[in-house]
Amino acid sequence: MAIFMQLLLRSLETGSVYALAALGIIIIYRTSNITHFAQGAMGMFNTFAVTFFFLYGRMPLWLAILMGVATAFLMGVLVDLVIIRRAKRIAPISKQIITLGLIMVVLGLASTVFGVDPLPLPKLIQGGEFDVLGATISYNAVFNIVFGLALMSLFFYILQRTKWGLAVRTTASNELTARLMGVPTKTVTMVAWALAGVLGVLAGVMIAPATKVDLNVLDAVQINALIACVLGGFQSFYGPVIGAYIIAIAKNMIVFYGQPLGLDVWGEQLVLLSILIFIIFRPNGIIGKKIVKKV
Repeated sequence: MAIFMQLLLRSLETGSVYALAALGIIIIYRTSNITHFAQGAMGMFNTFAVTFFFLYGRMPLWLAILMGVATAFLMGVLVDLVIIRRAKRIAPISKQIITLGLIMVVLGLASTVFGVDPLPLPKLIQGGEFDVLGATISYNAVFNIVFGLALMSLFFYILQRTKWGLAVRTTASNELTARLMGVPTKTVTMVAWALAGVLGVLAGVMIAPATKVDLNVLDAVQINALIACVLGGFQSFYGPVIGAYIIAIAKNMIVFYGQPLGLDVWGEQLVLLSILIFIIFRPNGIIGKKIVKKV
């Protein structure tokens, strides 16, 4: 039981990181009809910014994170105003290529501004741990889990209970109709890009203490977040979040409990294979719905 709880708690922490990144991707997809392949790269850039504010700006870590959130918000706004808004009339596939191009631009900019050497970023809460049913978990891990769940709960509350959330859902449903109804769709899209940037840097700050801040710090998170969107369904804001936690839990469980059978080396591959089989039978994901257009 203790081992199971240890794996579950670790998975919830990792799942929170995946879920934040996946939520950023799905916000962009639903409001701009673009698969945001550059989510990880933009998150990496702003995680570097947090690290520089902390190491060289001599700021407290919490203040450096706030500064990184501000740069992420600004970067998201600039990407929408300068690039995305000018590409409204191009083909959908071209929009995907734009985000792929953004990866190269952001990688080049990050290496120029911050260099290529890995940098350390400490945990927000240093030291301290307690037991949960025999499993040991650090205070920082608990904070990451609770913070991720609280942030996503706040987002879903705003989405369902406020006028701004209604504007987002209307834009996601049909941008043209929303614009005809007086919804400020351009502002909605701009804020969506800004929020995606913020979610990206928060995911980076949460995962960075376990590794180092380098140009590849969010590559694995980006891949798993995209897979979570496929598993959960691109037609729902909730599905990718559920998919993110499923992926994180499944990986850790298969890696540990598959050791006697030699499956620990193939844990990630088995999860991806299971998702592929699931998508064959349910191509729209866990919560996704088949969209039928009438002509």
